[in-house]
Amino acid sequence: MIEKIAHGLTRRPKLVAIVALVMLIPSIIGYAATRINYDILSYLPQDLPSSQGEQLLEDPFQMAATSMLIVDGMPAGYTNDLVRSIQEVPGVSNAVWLSNLVGLQIPADMIPAAFRDLFFSGDATMIIIQYDHPGASDETMDAIAQIRSLCNEACFLAGFSVVIKDTRDVMDSELPLFVGLAILLALAAMAVTLESTVLPFVFLASIGIAVIYNFGTNFFLGEISYITKAIAAVLQLGVTMDYSIFLYRRYEEERANYDDKRDAMAQAICAAFRSLSGSSLTTIAGFLALCFMRLTLGRDIGIVMAKGVVLGVATVILVLPSLVLLFDKQIDRHKHKALLPSFHGVNGFVVRHRRALVVLTLLLVLPAYYAQSHADIYYKLDESLPKDLPSIVSNEKLKEDFDMATSHFIVLRDDLTATQMSEIEERMENLDGVTSVLSYHAMLGTGIPDFFVPEELRQMLRQDGWQLMMVNSSYEPATDQVSAQLDEMQAILNDYDPDAMITGEGAMYRDLIKTAAVDFNVTSYISIAAIFLIIAVVFRSLTVPAVLVATIELAIFLNQGCSYFTGAQIPFIAPTIISCVQLGATVDYAILMTSRFQEELRRGKTAKEAIAIAADSSDASIITSALVLFCATLGVSFVSSIDLIGAICIMLARGACISALVSIFLMPAILLVCEPLFNKTSLHWRTMPPQRTAPRLSRKQKEQV
Repeated sequence: MIEKIAHGLTRRPKLVAIVALVMLIPSIIGYAATRINYDILSYLPQDLPSSQGEQLLEDPFQMAATSMLIVDGMPAGYTNDLVRSIQEVPGVSNAVWLSNLVGLQIPADMIPAAFRDLFFSGDATMIIIQYDHPGASDETMDAIAQIRSLCNEACFLAGFSVVIKDTRDVMDSELPLFVGLAILLALAAMAVTLESTVLPFVFLASIGIAVIYNFGTNFFLGEISYITKAIAAVLQLGVTMDYSIFLYRRYEEERANYDDKRDAMAQAICAAFRSLSGSSLTTIAGFLALCFMRLTLGRDIGIVMAKGVVLGVATVILVLPSLVLLFDKQIDRHKHKALLPSFHGVNGFVVRHRRALVVLTLLLVLPAYYAQSHADIYYKLDESLPKDLPSIVSNEKLKEDFDMATSHFIVLRDDLTATQMSEIEERMENLDGVTSVLSYHAMLGTGIPDFFVPEELRQMLRQDGWQLMMVNSSYEPATDQVSAQLDEMQAILNDYDPDAMITGEGAMYRDLIKTAAVDFNVTSYISIAAIFLIIAVVFRSLTVPAVLVATIELAIFLNQGCSYFTGAQIPFIAPTIISCVQLGATVDYAILMTSRFQEELRRGKTAKEAIAIAADSSDASIITSALVLFCATLGVSFVSSIDLIGAICIMLARGACISALVSIFLMPAILLVCEPLFNKTSLHWRTMPPQRTAPRLSRKQKEQV
């Protein structure tokens, strides 16, 4: 079947190229229609109390998206007019200030202390803004933009939704730079490692088509995260480039065997299909392991990237041959000598000192494992953003002026007695770090009669048998202090309403920390098990996958351990992504060398001769693949002002280099030392497996045929 397809593709290269280009049109439309989600907290499991509380904030309270607007040094009349203007903004459900509560005409000294301290701090006052839609929705983003347009330089809009707005704006402005720099650096890497000036452009055209197909088909997912949007293109470029190189090199080999280059390409397609359909499985398995994270951000990245690898292989098999045939003359005309040096001397050194290098490998394991497990991790997303962003500046002012670093939202039953509510409020106010408590009962307790409370404010705090309490804290989210504070708050609530739920940024970050810790272990074990199984089937061995996976795991430990030794903080999602992606994408380096090693052994070579040939023939491919992945991801880390994106990409770039170095300098020694073990524990390690032969036919059967 594949032979017929290959023959058909090579006979109509122009038609194939035209069809591939036409298919870009629906892909571009699908890409434009795919929503981008900038709220990582929305990927938390929906069965967590913080997520369930967030759903209640959204409906019926419409408090899932809340901002605090600080107005500094402006007269009360300006603030009151601003509140009215904000209330008219589409997407804003309410804007609460003292004018809503007690009226503008009442002097500040006569306002109850609890509310005066909540809404005033020196010359600054605060407005609480609610939105109709969730915090990361397009409607809320548009509303935030309009609110900012109403404000002057003395106004500071703070809150998690505002951070999301600034994150989106930064991403939209930097994404073209990500892709452009990745392309330029990938071209530079291929110019060094390939033998033609034109060939890198042909490869990039093929991979670019696959990337657009991948992003276009994301439409069927509904939405993808901004992290996926930022890294998917460059990661797909890095991990699928070696598929293109393999096809072209096989084509060059086959040209000597055929008079018609189309026949040579057809044979190369068949060989590439058999090889790539197997070798890509490890990369796909690494990405799909991310789908087992409870934090569904992993499923988002895993599905998109696994789909990208599949589409990358499909494009190499179906589209790239036509492009190569169409530009074959230009490729040949602009050939030059590859600039990669020979590693024959290095490989000879490795073979001679194999035992010492194996000992060195074993000695690296403990410090590498210790360093990667003690790397400093951060969870608070705004720590990854530039400090001069308006939202970050506003959040700092909110903390400085009102001592509000975190706002906890508590959803309670509405049938608690006044005595119970008084006790809850008093105990909450006495907790360390709590700066203020706002609730419907607390508001009435200040002397405001129930019939004076505006209906819009009543609806904000009481809905459908639930009531809302807002507890402001001076503690930063994603810290041990907030975690302990939340435990104390929950203990208080359990005495009065065990079904009460605490949500908000602090509670959701705490759940994020707990979920991410479990996800890291689960995805690591699944990716190791899946890739172990694939390699075991390929080599018919249990020891070969153990050695290959363990060696690449050492490279992963070294990569993550670098952050410990440099003192750099890394985002919480980075270790999980790196552990799966680096293993899946770079274990191919080890598989490539091991396959050639086994091939030479089966040809009757000695172990030393076989490993020397395997290393000499594999080094160029390993370096090319690693260099492209390194350059593509390193460019993003240079350009991105969002540390979350930059840190992931620099770890991917560093991981590609470390895996390549381990494969070149340590893997040959390990394979050579372990070869006797492989021979005893593997099926047909040094000999070809018996070929299946057709059953012999009887004379009668032959006559019937």
